[in-house]
Amino acid sequence: MAPREQLSYTEIRIATRVWLGQTNPQIALAVGTTEQVIKNHLRAIFDKLGVWSRLELALYVAAHGGEKWAELLPAYAAPNEMANAATAGVSGSS
Repeated sequence: MAPREQLSYTEIRIATRVWLGQTNPQIALAVGTTEQVIKNHLRAIFDKLGVWSRLELALYVAAHGGEKWAELLPAYAAPNEMANAATAGVSGSS
């Protein structure tokens, strides 16, 4: 089984949003959960993919298709939706 296939639907959504450059609070808002839950998911994603940081995760997603990485999701959000989400709430706060 490929490492990506070990990830849950939510983990794939989170990994894709990390690749888009979103912060944990932005991802939590988009996914509808808390920042702590996002951190917990990120730890699991790091373990499953064998990466150690958000940067390595973003590079992993980029190396394995970037936008297309999430296409296999049942409720795939169009790339424009994901790009819009990446810029939402980025008005000078981090």
